Amino acid sequence: MNPDSKVFVAGAQGLVGSAIVRNLEEKHYNNIYWIRRKNCDLRDREQVDSYFEQAKPEYVIIAAAKVGGIHANSTYPAEFIYDNLMIQTNIIDAAYKNGVKKLIMLGSSCIYPRLAKQPMKEEELLASELEPTNDAYAVAKIAGLRMARAYRQQYGFNAISLMPTNLYGPGDNFHPENSHVMPALIRRFHEAEKSDAPKVTCWGDGSAMREFLHVDDLAEACYVCMQDYEEDYHINVGTGEDVTIKELTETIVDVVGYAGEVEWDTSKPNGTPRKLLNVDKIHKLGWKHKIGLREGIVSTYKWYMENEA
Repeated sequence: MNPDSKVFVAGAQGLVGSAIVRNLEEKHYNNIYWIRRKNCDLRDREQVDSYFEQAKPEYVIIAAAKVGGIHANSTYPAEFIYDNLMIQTNIIDAAYKNGVKKLIMLGSSCIYPRLAKQPMKEEELLASELEPTNDAYAVAKIAGLRMARAYRQQYGFNAISLMPTNLYGPGDNFHPENSHVMPALIRRFHEAEKSDAPKVTCWGDGSAMREFLHVDDLAEACYVCMQDYEEDYHINVGTGEDVTIKELTETIVDVVGYAGEVEWDTSKPNGTPRKLLNVDKIHKLGWKHKIGLREGIVSTYKWYMENEA
């Protein structure tokens, strides 16, 4: 892949896709393709086939997906499994049939078992039961990476899969109910600080441990893997460091400047007890995250204040 290559970024307006586009633009790529949903619904096979036949991209990155936190996954499991299955199935097959040189399928660390050995190596996939609060999404993503692998094995199609940890950054979804934990907490404590709310209630007991990767670091990982990774097995992308949800909350409270009380509703689920990726494999490619957690939270909150608040 070089600056003149035709690169299609599916989901270019989302958190991940927009970061990938920024990364490529900074590297002076000048043939970046993306489409709006109103022009091409990626869940619609005929529309996707038509787009690929016309655009003929050389490289494809699948950053389009239906995503959300525990509440959204638990409330809309049918949509999470259907939308994600259709998006990735349509794109992978259309990319193969239209001569794409290389494709990246992006998944999520939630594909790993609820009680996987920590930190989770790539080989932990399907070793035991999934976390029930997001199994519909996880099953869809597992199907996507298996499809990429199958097309490589049967057709020689150059498709690879990256499994990033929990992502955050500018352009995130700050919806009060359907967002992931990081943007949900940022919004909740910002609104509490502005309204002088005496108390904020958070789900669970705060003991669950999570790893967080700034989306700009993921974008660079996509670039490195597009250039240098050629294996049929997926590769983890993370920091190799995690914090408890309580520690994350305390950092966000400090960044936002909220002075009230934080209480924990232990009747609500914690989700998977711990999700930490083993990143030895991608470190061997020369990639390592650069943005620290607090630094990333500060910049994300700044973006939220300028664009959403």
